[in-house]
Parts: sequence; C-alpha cells; structure tokens
Amino acid sequence: MQEKKLTSASGYLFLLIGLLCLALAGLLLYLVGREYGPLPSIVLVIVGFFILKGIIIIYPNEGLAATFFGDYVGTIKKTGLQWVNPLYSKRKISLRARNLNGQTLKVNDKMGNPIEIAAVVVWQVSDTARALFDVDNYVNFVQVQSEAAVRFLASSHAYDNIEDEHETVTLRDNTGQINKFLEQELDERLNQAGVRVMEARISHLAYAPEIAGAMLQRQQATAVVSARKQIVEGAVGMVEMALTRLAEKGVVELDEERKAAMVSNLLVVLCGEKSVSPVVNAGTLYA
Repeated sequence: MQEKKLTSASGYLFLLIGLLCLALAGLLLYLVGREYGPLPSIVLVIVGFFILKGIIIIYPNEGLAATFFGDYVGTIKKTGLQWVNPLYSKRKISLRARNLNGQTLKVNDKMGNPIEIAAVVVWQVSDTARALFDVDNYVNFVQVQSEAAVRFLASSHAYDNIEDEHETVTLRDNTGQINKFLEQELDERLNQAGVRVMEARISHLAYAPEIAGAMLQRQQATAVVSARKQIVEGAVGMVEMALTRLAEKGVVELDEERKAAMVSNLLVVLCGEKSVSPVVNAGTLYA
C-alpha cells in the first residue's frame, strides 16, 4: 500500500455554511413553523450538522488518513481548519521525529562472548498508509524490529580484535561504521511499516558482568605484551646501533664473548621495568 494525497476544502467556508444552516433552521421554525411545520427546519439542522461533521483540525507535523467504507482514499497533511467528506472515517497520525531509547540487551558477539549492548534510534513516519494499514501497531513494530536489528548487528561483529587480529570492523573500535550498518539494517526492516530512520547510534556497549573481569585482565595482558614488544624492538635497535658505532669509531675492540655480555647488559638496562644501579669498573675491561 502506498500513501495517496487527499485534497481538502477550506474548513472556514464550510464552518460558515454549517452555522448558517442552523441559524436558518431556527429562523424558518420561528417564521413559518405554524404553516409548514418543523420539517424544513429539521432538514436544515441535519444538513448543518452533516456539514459541520466534516470539519477537522490538523496540526503541524500531523497527518490524517481517511477511509471510505473500508477503502483507503488518501492522507491529508495540510495544516489548519480543513473540510472533507463527512462519511470518511478519519485517523490522525503524528509525523514528528521520535526517540527510541532501546533497553540493554545481553547477546553473544561474533566470537561467542556475552556482551551488553543498547542503541538509540531516531525515527519518524514517512508513509502513513503503510504505518496504519500494513502493520498492526507501527510503534510496537519499531521497538521489536529495532531490538532484532541490534541483536543481529552484535552477533555479526566481534567486540574487539583481541581474538581475531584480522577483524577489520569491531563494535568497540569502529563506532562510525557500526552506526551506519545499524541504520541500514533498520531501514530495511522498517521500510515496510512506512518508517524512516533518521539516526541510529550505539548508546551502551560492554562485556557481560560474568566475563568482564576476565576480559579486562586479558586486555591488560595484551596491552603489556604489545608494550613489551615495542620496547624489545627498540632496545634491539639501540644495541645494534651502539655496536655498529663502536666498531666504526674504533673506540674499543670486543671479542664475541664481551659483545654478548655488553648486549646482555644493555638489554637489561633498556628493557627493565625499574631503573638500574650502575656499577663502575675501575680495573681493565677484562678484570
């Protein structure tokens, strides 16, 4: 079903006509009621109320869908005092933007780790016909499909790339892309209800409480290993540079055993967690 535009007439004109009919009915009853009876006045009263029944008020960002004996005839979005066929059945629907603050869901990510995730969705009705007649309750439809979309998104991506270093898009590190994926998924799901997603963002993301402590320790261990790796790489480069410069300058000639000792000492100094205490050798190099 597609939305159709329904034209309407000025409500002020028909308001005036309806009031005139009622006033004329009273006047006829007073002037010629004894001669012709109350029938003309009754007819004018019925006509007046029939005309007034078709007067509607439409506020900004509001639509009114009309049906005629079960058939959808169109939607009026023109604001102000309007008049339509009084025989139409009319249903108002808000076209304003709405916020859906989703509840926190507990799901498993792509790697099977339990996580907590929630999203905020900004949406509005774009097609009143679909919203009213293609789904039973479009507000509840948005809530259920939004929850399903968030669950699908969480199960399709890993929380981070600790377990899979080749994972390029993760829930924690690629927020912008994840939000775009969520918007696309919601658009596909809510299109059949005539709803347009204006914005969708992850509002809460964390490991589930039962594994939060273990995953924190794992992240800390990974960070320590990564830092140590960089320190060792830097230390090896510095030792290599020191040996090369000593050989180029001819400052001292070291045999393989002394080179190994020097490398060991330099690595201890450069890679140690605490500051080392230097020991001054007052004798010869080989003492």
